[in-house]
Parts: sequence; C-alpha cells; structure tokens
Amino acid sequence: MNIKNSILLLDPQFDPGTAPDCNLLLKITNDSFSYAIINQENQRLKAIFDEQECSDISQTLVNKLKNDPYLKYPFKKVKISMAATNAVDVPNELYQSADLSAYLNFFNSGHPKNIYIQKNTRYDFTSVFNLQKTLEEQLDANFKDADIYEQTAPVLMLAATLSEALVLDFTARSFTAVYVKEQQLVFKNSYEIENAEEFNYYLLFILKQLGLDASSLQLHVSGILEKEDQNYKTLEKYFMDIRFSVPQNQAMDYAILDDMPPYYYSSLLAVDLCG
Repeated sequence: MNIKNSILLLDPQFDPGTAPDCNLLLKITNDSFSYAIINQENQRLKAIFDEQECSDISQTLVNKLKNDPYLKYPFKKVKISMAATNAVDVPNELYQSADLSAYLNFFNSGHPKNIYIQKNTRYDFTSVFNLQKTLEEQLDANFKDADIYEQTAPVLMLAATLSEALVLDFTARSFTAVYVKEQQLVFKNSYEIENAEEFNYYLLFILKQLGLDASSLQLHVSGILEKEDQNYKTLEKYFMDIRFSVPQNQAMDYAILDDMPPYYYSSLLAVDLCG
C-alpha cells in the first residue's frame, strides 16, 4: 500500500441492512484516520478504511463524516480510539473521583469542559483525558453513545498477553510505544516523527529511559511498517527478536485482508477489545 493514499477494503457481501449487528471501530491519531466494521453475529470483518498523512485531521474527520456513507449506518456499537489533547493516568488504588480537579491541574490547557474517564482493569489504572474541541464536536454530533478511548488503549490490548516486551504501533508519521514487564505496564506514550532520524532519537530515548537492552528484548510491531522501510531498518540495528503483531481475535474472519499484511490494522481491530 502507498501510505500517501487512502484505501477501502470491503466485503462484497456486506449488506447495510445488517448494520445493527455490527460494531463500528474508529482510530483517530493526529495524522491518520481509519475505521473498521465488524459483524458481531458471524464475527466477520466487513470493511476497513485507512487514510495516512492527514495534514488536518479535523478537516479529514469532517469530510469523512459528511461524505462516507459507511459511517452513517445505525451500528450496534461505536468504539473510538483517538489522540487526546491531555491525558493523566492514575493507579486505580489511588484514583478518587472527588480528586478530579486535582488531576486536571496536570493538563496543559487548564480545565476543559468535557472530561473522559476510562478505567483499565487489565493494567490497573484510570485514564483521565480530554479531546480536541473540534474533533469532539464532530464525534458527538454523529455518534451520541460512542465509547471513547485514549490512543494507547488498543496498543495495550496488543500487549495484554505478553510477559515482557516492547510494543510499537506505527502510522506513517507517528508511533505509540508500550513496555510491559512481568505482565505489568511500565511505560506508554505516543510520538510524532518526521523521518527515520527522529524515530531513532525517540527509540534510543525510550531504551535509555527504561534501562532496556534491546538485543535481548522481545519487540512486537504493528501498523504502517514494511521491512524495506527506514524505520524497520532502524529497529534491526538494535533488536534481535522482532515480531509482527497480528489481530488478536483469532475467531474472526479476516478474508478482506488476505492481500494485505495482517499486522497493518491490528491496533484498529483491537479497539473492539477495549472496555
């Protein structure tokens, strides 16, 4: 796939009348927009759309919501993973709803009107975050009862079965990093990158910050990445054990992805496992 283009993969047997049996999954980063439609009754992937290198994600979202007929169906459930403007993670044992205003003091933009709170029981913390206002308004106008998750949530699902590993999920111009040890979350963050040199800088920063020996560490990668890419060649300089993260739900029919690298959309499909 040319990452500069958008792509739509569609099951030719998809019947819009079955939309009430389907979940719509959206993954929105600062530079990409993608969605998937999954029939929950027969566990079949019906559609995937992906657009990379979005120069104005707000305008991309406006255009897709206005013009894409596949986003207008009455779905069973809508689940959205998206980049937060601000986010604070609090261990569940310390989280108190009465202390919400104290958590907001860590936000760069003060105290926003709408706050999202998501508890992660697998890794035992609660995320407190807010969204870019224009994106939030568009989503609220089109998906009233959507479940909204912070950007790292689906990548955490990709790491959920791992004992110790670094997990990296790529878009064309960004990546999310998650490190787990003894099945416990140690680190998570997302970074925007312009080129392989910037990626190399952030990767070394993560390894140094966490005191990791890349040569003995298991690395799992997913998203927009090819073995011929400079980002992958950067990984090969440091890691001996590189594995591609395939979609987690092994019972699902992914036939429409037969001609695509299966790891391209692992994090998008993992949105369905959040919550």
